[in-house]
Amino acid sequence: MKFAEFHAGQVIEAGPHEVTEQAVVAFARDFDPQWFHTDPEAARAGRWGGLIASGWHTCAIAMRLAADAALHGSESFASPGVDHIKWLHPVRPGDRLRLRADILDVRTATGRPTLGILKWRWTLRNQDEVAVLETQVTSLFDLTA
Repeated sequence: MKFAEFHAGQVIEAGPHEVTEQAVVAFARDFDPQWFHTDPEAARAGRWGGLIASGWHTCAIAMRLAADAALHGSESFASPGVDHIKWLHPVRPGDRLRLRADILDVRTATGRPTLGILKWRWTLRNQDEVAVLETQVTSLFDLTA
């Protein structure tokens, strides 16, 4: 989507993305090597009663869905960060995750009309409609592109 296509109040939905045990373990081995993410047998005996995905893996899935649904082909070039991240419920192998992105604000930067600023809230839900992630993201767009 192009920056001009976004507007406050808009809802963008994407997914599903199916979480596999292989992906959970591979991501965790590379980036978050804690036993409850990497060792299915030990995880079964742990607090969560089974393997769970890293919260960072969950964020990466949300980013992929947002990129595919809205940022692909856009003038987006960076993000100054997120206002918050909440991991609300464990993500498990077999979950099918869907993204809902609520557009909160769309504007150009004061004094810089070639810089677009998009604030949006991402909520990731599993197949049971349980929210597993909530974050508020700011994306920047180069309007000269």
